[in-house]
Amino acid sequence: MAARSIGSLTISFGMVSIPVKLYSATEASRAVSFNLLHKGCGSRLKQQYFCAKEEVPVAREDMVKGYEFSKDQYVMFTPEELKALEEAGTHSAEITEFVPLKTVDPVYFDKAYYLGPDKGGAKPYALLARALLESGRCALGRWAARGKQYIVMIRPVEDGLVMQQLLYAAEVRSIKDIEIPQTEVKPAELKLAQQLIEQQAADKFDPAAYSDDVRARIEAAVQKKVEGQEITMTEAPESGAQVIDLMEALRASLGKKAAAPAKAAQPASRKPPRRAQQAEPAQKKAAKK
Repeated sequence: MAARSIGSLTISFGMVSIPVKLYSATEASRAVSFNLLHKGCGSRLKQQYFCAKEEVPVAREDMVKGYEFSKDQYVMFTPEELKALEEAGTHSAEITEFVPLKTVDPVYFDKAYYLGPDKGGAKPYALLARALLESGRCALGRWAARGKQYIVMIRPVEDGLVMQQLLYAAEVRSIKDIEIPQTEVKPAELKLAQQLIEQQAADKFDPAAYSDDVRARIEAAVQKKVEGQEITMTEAPESGAQVIDLMEALRASLGKKAAAPAKAAQPASRKPPRRAQQAEPAQKKAAKK
């Protein structure tokens, strides 16, 4: 099924304008959600707001928004006042600069959109995508939508472009706020760690290699409930003992990874040893007793 456009805008830099269509790059609806029900009858619950002072339910038409500027002290805003403060939506994203793509820390990444060329935009679209790809740079600009102003980064991906919303500096905490003690790393430990990295290295990230096991488990449990089956709970595996010796942990990891390919190389059709075949009837007899 072809993707459906959720909007359109114009990307501009210098005297060049590129009409593009906007597509969601992610699916938030994929998350499994549950509703709150009444335990007694199973009916859906309705949310109500109560006044903490008068202890009475408040209808939505009697609500206003307020900002707490001090403890339990608020200033109120009418919907008209809030509307006036919103950023007017624009149908354009003006590029202000081009920077090396590797200089943008992924910690600033927010929502992503795919961009596709709109009518008359195929040529400049392809030109921008190719120029960004070969220069190793991305485009930074501003975009206003839904009453807010966003920093956006336009970067090349395969044969197209992705527009990534970025967080503002004030929205990202500094790692310097984290207390990280200075610790000596011994050359031998570093060498083993690098060997372990090389053993597990891949040429690129393949998202298809990872699956959401928790989501699959929840969906299976829901299906069992729908079919009227009992859900059996498995006990959590015991956590392994804490390894104190870093060198031993690294050596053990390297040995484990080296043994895995040798084990996988054994033929799948290999017959079990004769001793195991003889022991099987004895086990069955013991089970019958």
